[in-house]
Amino acid sequence: MAIERVWINEDCTGCGLCETTCPDVFQLNDQASVKADADISANEELIKQAAEECPVEAIQVEES
Repeated sequence: MAIERVWINEDCTGCGLCETTCPDVFQLNDQASVKADADISANEELIKQAAEECPVEAIQVEES
């Protein structure tokens, strides 16, 4: 299934693991966020990896 949407919920602790795993999609300021110009389809495997590794399960992925 293809990822249609990715977002970070309010549980994010700002650990930075997602940005380390997939810097083309995630960025960290005080809290992680998804870059506005992120190429989701080109980074699906790394997005899934980041979501699985997130210690507080803050990365949400919607697939079609």
